[in-house]
Amino acid sequence: MTITQYVEAHLPGILAICETEGWPSLPADPVRAHAVFTAPGVTTVVALDGEQVIGFAYLQSDGHIQAHLSQMAVHHDYRRKGIGRALLEYATPLTGAQRVDLVTDTANTFYASFDHRTFAGFRIYP
Repeated sequence: MTITQYVEAHLPGILAICETEGWPSLPADPVRAHAVFTAPGVTTVVALDGEQVIGFAYLQSDGHIQAHLSQMAVHHDYRRKGIGRALLEYATPLTGAQRVDLVTDTANTFYASFDHRTFAGFRIYP
């Protein structure tokens, strides 16, 4: 396994993972997805098995204090092998931030395995 920063050649693999997860926003518009992954203040990393994308994480940051894990997923066949942790450990220093906030509705046990504080959260839809 290799973890590296995102390049456009990784996009189809990321979108395939999103489709499998039932996350339609990024696959709906691949051009927009690439713009999201390369936007200022965004850090996007991928986990590779050879050339195959087996996981990704995308974070937004002010570059100094605060980062937010916007999305992360690992291909079903590769879960429980340390890939999610490796993605975050690789990506977090690249953000320049001191901390990472996130919202999850499916991976509480995984994120609780990191040093953390738990807060209540909300997602507001305009």
